[in-house]
Amino acid sequence: MPPCRIRYGKVWKPPFTLQTLRSHDQYNTTIYGLDDRYRGVYGQREVLFIHPDDMGELGLNDGDKVDIETIWHDGITRKVSGFKLVAYDIPRGNLAAYYPETNPLVPLSSVGDDTGTPTSKSVPVKISRSEAENTRRIA
Repeated sequence: MPPCRIRYGKVWKPPFTLQTLRSHDQYNTTIYGLDDRYRGVYGQREVLFIHPDDMGELGLNDGDKVDIETIWHDGITRKVSGFKLVAYDIPRGNLAAYYPETNPLVPLSSVGDDTGTPTSKSVPVKISRSEAENTRRIA
C-alpha cells in the first residue's frame, strides 16, 4: 500500500483531501475579523467544512470538535486539534478549512509538479473526534 493512501476499490486515495482557503474577512494571511459571510461562519475560524454524508458515515455531528492529521510518508506528525465541524455543500471526500490555522498540516515536501509551490489545496488528511477540552486559540 502506498504510504499516504488507502485502497477504495481499485483506486488508492486519501481518506479525505483538505483544501485550505481564506475567509471573507481575510486578505492573504492578514485576518481582519472572525466572520465569513460567504459561508455563514461568524465569530470563529477553527472550523472544518465537511459534506453532511461524510460526517454521518463517521458518526459525527455538525458542531462536533475534531482533530485533523496529515497522512504523509516522512514520519512527521502534522496535526491540529479542536476544529468545529460545519456541514457544508462540498464534494464528498473533500474538506476545507481556513489558513493560516491549517498551515501546519501542509508538508513542505509536497509541492506542485510544475510550480514547486506547496500543495495547500490538496492535503491528504484523516479526522478523528477531538480529545482536547479547550482548544480555541483565536479570540
